[in-house]
Amino acid sequence: MREDLRIIANLIKRDARVLDLGCGSGDLLEHLAHAKNILGYGIENDADEIAACIQRGINVVEHDLNEGLQRFPDKSFDMVIMTETLQAVDSPHQLLDEMLRIGEECIVTFPNFGYWGHRVRMLTSGNVPVSQPIPHRWFDTPNIRPCTFLDFEQLCEEKDLRVVQRLVFSSSYRTGSLMKRFPNLFGAIAFYRLGRAS
Repeated sequence: MREDLRIIANLIKRDARVLDLGCGSGDLLEHLAHAKNILGYGIENDADEIAACIQRGINVVEHDLNEGLQRFPDKSFDMVIMTETLQAVDSPHQLLDEMLRIGEECIVTFPNFGYWGHRVRMLTSGNVPVSQPIPHRWFDTPNIRPCTFLDFEQLCEEKDLRVVQRLVFSSSYRTGSLMKRFPNLFGAIAFYRLGRAS
């Protein structure tokens, strides 16, 4: 299982009701079902990934996240997860609202377009950076809503969303004092656990 999925798995409580948006082949949901006895559902739009989920016995729904989550009732999940997809949807601010309408909390992960390495590459080469967290060139990228951690936290503040937990990592999922002190400059990937402000 990918390292980012292992980090997310550690944030999920036993026996939780979990919805994984863009669940891929169902690795995370399968692991959580065995390790933490969760009741899990996935949403996926890729036919091959859906077939892989079905073969593994994962509950999966074919759905495009850009169409919203209206089919799910309020507070039907304990946790809604979206890994490295926030920057690739049409209306991330609306999707966050929907995630916290149907879930008590949500976890989102995304690459930091303000990472120092990206800033230096842009400054020295004049080109849009390509890196491990952002592996696509400008013309074939799915990332239509690039943001920095600072941008995201400003959005959370505007929408009255509570940051329950923030984990910041390098592209190899290591952490350090500089990332903790200056996350928007030295962090390449972030994991945000969000809830509604009380």
